[in-house]
Amino acid sequence: AKRERKSTRFPSIQFPLPLRRFFRREGSMVIANVKLGSKAAARSKFASKCVRGSSQRRSVVAVGAAASQPYGRVWNFSAGPACLPIDVLERAQDELLNWGDSGVSVMEMSHRGKEFQSIIARTEGNLRTLLNVPDNYQILFAQGGASTQFSSVPLNLTTCQEDVVDHIVTGSWSKKAVAEAKRYARVNVAATGDNASIPPAGTWALSDEAKYVHYCDNETIQGVEFQVPPAVGDKILVADMSSNFCSRPVDVSKFGIIYAGAQKNIGPAGVTIVIVREDLIGNARDITPTMLDYKTLADENSLYNTPPCWSIYMCGLVFEKMIEDGGLAAVYKSNRSKAGILYDIIDQSNGFYSCPTEHSVRSLMNVPFTIPRSADLEKLFIEEASKKGMVQLKGHRSVGGMRASIYNSMPHDGVVALTEFMMEFAERNA
Repeated sequence: AKRERKSTRFPSIQFPLPLRRFFRREGSMVIANVKLGSKAAARSKFASKCVRGSSQRRSVVAVGAAASQPYGRVWNFSAGPACLPIDVLERAQDELLNWGDSGVSVMEMSHRGKEFQSIIARTEGNLRTLLNVPDNYQILFAQGGASTQFSSVPLNLTTCQEDVVDHIVTGSWSKKAVAEAKRYARVNVAATGDNASIPPAGTWALSDEAKYVHYCDNETIQGVEFQVPPAVGDKILVADMSSNFCSRPVDVSKFGIIYAGAQKNIGPAGVTIVIVREDLIGNARDITPTMLDYKTLADENSLYNTPPCWSIYMCGLVFEKMIEDGGLAAVYKSNRSKAGILYDIIDQSNGFYSCPTEHSVRSLMNVPFTIPRSADLEKLFIEEASKKGMVQLKGHRSVGGMRASIYNSMPHDGVVALTEFMMEFAERNA
């Protein structure tokens, strides 16, 4: 039955010869060396801080692991929590029991002690360096995820329920931000997208009296990403950057607030980064819970209560590695290359695969795609990919299909492995 379906329902697929040669003759390992070889010295410098035999541990192999991954690891395309750099994990492993000869783990040390205060200060300093954060901005390490900021933002930037706030809706997360903001203010939805594109700026109905303009820079579920920040004049611009934070250079001075959960690009779950202009601190409404008031965290250097110490420490290691690898310009170049490889395979599959997102707003972080002619083939694709060590490719339950999240820490090798499988799967099931 499968052979009959294959021969009658789908046209044959022949990927362009240059693509076939690129992947099958060059080989994924060679591609990875070409793309990342210039960073070898920086990687070696970072890895040199792992001193307890990481190279020996790398030889461990597990069933279902990706062929070129150490420790029996798979290629993890999860939308979050997402994969982290192996050398960062190795360093954390080496420092786990005794950080900096302190005699304790980061997970055990007091957040009031000099050891952790040095960790959080270095983490903040490295983030300031990466993003070139101006001096008149505070960096806060908050808790509760980006979803908590859906409440924190209006509570800190409005004075009463009758204040107007503008929201641009381009997907699932910006819709959720609207729903929460309505609890505290009058929401003007200035623009609503179709989950595949961003409405032209000329059609936005921004309010003259709005206290701020909120948008989601990258929609994790739909794969819709702003290529440049919205131009909103002298209004306060607030950005949810949870799924593309530190994936490219950003002019922080254009924003009043940037917030992002850590668990996609910069560390494990548990900490939320909030970058807020100083003049926006100290104006929270009376009903604002203490821990949602930006002044609470700003006055206490994010140490009002016990912060997510381990998550902050891990973010610091990631920031350090990113700086040594060339900063956000290098990160952006790598991300564009990885996304380009994947989108090329989708676009040149003669319709076997389809990406629902408009070309001009395609995300570099989250790539949704479908097999339009058969939901059964999508299920088979996910199952076979998993057996080959490529996991978490199932699309979000609200949209279906597949989704490959290729955040900063996803190596080129992982994307190449996926695209090789995509070509093989399409040719076999055409």
